[in-house]
Amino acid sequence: MNYVWEEDKNLHNIKKHGISFEDASRIFQGPTLERIDDRFEYGEVRVYAVGVVNGLEITVIYTDRDNDERRIISAWRAEPHERRAYWQHIGI
Repeated sequence: MNYVWEEDKNLHNIKKHGISFEDASRIFQGPTLERIDDRFEYGEVRVYAVGVVNGLEITVIYTDRDNDERRIISAWRAEPHERRAYWQHIGI
């Protein structure tokens, strides 16, 4: 899987949330909790994923493309309810 993103969105995300998309892509190296992000009509299927990088729970919004690319859209420090759901999901 190749991870891609728009660099201007990455820089904005670093300013806003303190997390780069490169770091965020590392949640997929371990277990994740994922669900479809259906809060709005985006014109594409977006997935909401929670995982851990260096002991920090991170939420990532992404979409998969047909050519083995995963486009990262946003990432932030997981909220308390997201962290609880993640740890319950993986059984810890």
